[in-house]
Amino acid sequence: MGLPRAGGGEPLLPLTCVVTAGRSWSTTRTLSTPSAIPSGFLADSSQPALPATGRLLLRPWEPADAPAFLSAYQDHEIRRWHTRRPATEPQVRVRRIPPGLGTRDGGHWAITRDDGQMLGRIALRGLDFDDGIAGAAYWMLPAARGAGAASRALTALTAWALDEIGFHRLQLDHSTRNHASCRVATKSGYLLEGTKRSAAVHDDGRHDMHLHAHTQGD
Repeated sequence: MGLPRAGGGEPLLPLTCVVTAGRSWSTTRTLSTPSAIPSGFLADSSQPALPATGRLLLRPWEPADAPAFLSAYQDHEIRRWHTRRPATEPQVRVRRIPPGLGTRDGGHWAITRDDGQMLGRIALRGLDFDDGIAGAAYWMLPAARGAGAASRALTALTAWALDEIGFHRLQLDHSTRNHASCRVATKSGYLLEGTKRSAAVHDDGRHDMHLHAHTQGD
């Protein structure tokens, strides 16, 4: 996988270093095809707020949200499906509130109502600017589940990433036991492509994972 071009300049692709008779060598390669998202396109972009149907708003996380974000990870269902979770408020500020969209870290949004009530979280991560691929992830607070907010938020984020930014494919995976997440993905137009066997470790052991994707033209 190539290094992203969003920061500008021709990407350099590292070739695995080979050791022979005590000596090592390495080289770089340039991409022979045009990047799906032009060089520098997102380098200086700030993370936008995105409206969604049902009077929802996807907005960037703010430092004041740290206590609420940390509290969400005390919920049993969120902990059940998300093993990468902060333990302290400083971890939330450093790791979960990125400055913008110009790196592969992507962006993380709070899902809120138009009155400011927090409902959940959604993210666009693992950005591959060369091939135009990114991953989506989400969770909802207990009071917001079952009302369609997650699928509306995912639909809004998908439309922005595909139509405005120019990604070609968005993908997400979830445990095959996580039926709620599967319903959200399917309702938002993410086709089920298959099962990745024993692909993720959860607190109770390894899980098979469903892979969903939404591409340009779906």
